[in-house]
Amino acid sequence: MKFGTLFGAMALVSACSMTIIPQGAAQSHSAQQDGERVIEDESAPAATAPAYQNGAPATFRPVDPGQLVQIGDDPTRATGSGIALGPDIATLRLSDAKASSALLSYRTSCSSLVRREDNSGLTRGGDWQLSCEAAQSWPERDASGFFTSYFEAVQVGDGQAFATGYFEPQIEGSRVRNARYPVPIYRRPPNLVDVDLGLFSEALKDKRVRGKVDGNKLVPFEDRAAIDDGALAGQGLEIAWARDYIDFFFLQIQGSGRLALPDGSVMRIGYAGQNGHDYTGIGRVMRERGLLADGKTNMQGIVEWLRANPQAGTEIMRENKSYVFFQELTGPGPLGAMGHPVVARTSVAADRMFVPLGAPVFLDMEHDIADGLWVAQDSGGAIKGPNRFDTFWGAGEEAARIAGGMSSRGQALIFLPKGTVSRLVAARRNPGQ
Repeated sequence: MKFGTLFGAMALVSACSMTIIPQGAAQSHSAQQDGERVIEDESAPAATAPAYQNGAPATFRPVDPGQLVQIGDDPTRATGSGIALGPDIATLRLSDAKASSALLSYRTSCSSLVRREDNSGLTRGGDWQLSCEAAQSWPERDASGFFTSYFEAVQVGDGQAFATGYFEPQIEGSRVRNARYPVPIYRRPPNLVDVDLGLFSEALKDKRVRGKVDGNKLVPFEDRAAIDDGALAGQGLEIAWARDYIDFFFLQIQGSGRLALPDGSVMRIGYAGQNGHDYTGIGRVMRERGLLADGKTNMQGIVEWLRANPQAGTEIMRENKSYVFFQELTGPGPLGAMGHPVVARTSVAADRMFVPLGAPVFLDMEHDIADGLWVAQDSGGAIKGPNRFDTFWGAGEEAARIAGGMSSRGQALIFLPKGTVSRLVAARRNPGQ
């Protein structure tokens, strides 16, 4: 599900098959659980001071790195980055509105959190059982009390965060093809195969590849250029048709969105799979080639260039070989990587190797609008590393504007069940128990 700006917030629900990519342990193979957004990450360093450039004071002071406890040896997981018990949650000045919304979202998805294997290594499914049961009847007017009662704030690594934003776009589309709506929107092809490499080697746990079977070999699926040239035509895979290829290209980078139909109704579509090819951010390509004038390196400038240079623009878009397939959504949505609806201004995407999907997350950022409590209910192929987040802002012009401008440094804490840090430290010191 996913869309943002091209620089710092452009998101793509995509998993890179035929290359090794992260994967959630729970494999029901629902489209949303398999979906991963890839964003064009500017990899800006996080703020290092407890006061931000805009003058807003930090809510809390991060734990000194010397106090971090190394729980594991794998640097690709939270346990290998070092953890520390953060400040008392009661001192974080949780907003009543944000806490209430976070409680509702946690209530929605915590049942999956209880059942899932936590790729980060920080928790076990049963650790979340008490809070999940309590959340079902906890009064929203005392949402802050819920989080202070059942959770402890935990810093992963140095706690220095970088956050971008994404939203749900809307483009013109139709359920039937005609001269006005020529661009096919495909469902997931039946011959697209996902392979869990962890089933074959413990060293490849949490990795997978995606492709198709040709004889007795797994080979890459068709790339964007081949699909655009008709590789899937005539197979009855079309679920709708878009009016404009560039608009659809950027909706694919989002991974979900809305189609404004000719009769005035709206059709919602969500991620159903990806062809397995690596994602290439065209904004970065265009910038490196000097194609974008000063002041034109934002999304509007990129679209303007593509429309002014249709032939060259087509070739540049084809350099992004990744291609996303869709399904119609008729219930609540968009859906995140947990298979539950993501909620505007509440749901955030995170790296499941560093944050348990479903866990509450507290952000204190330069952009004050992103401050407060979120719930990690989504993931992304380029949302990588500790304290890297992508905030969801919903649909509409305001959401697009906020997501487009969201590229912020700050600090982050993860809320884990009380006693988690002491249990992990004890297990590290007494590995045989």
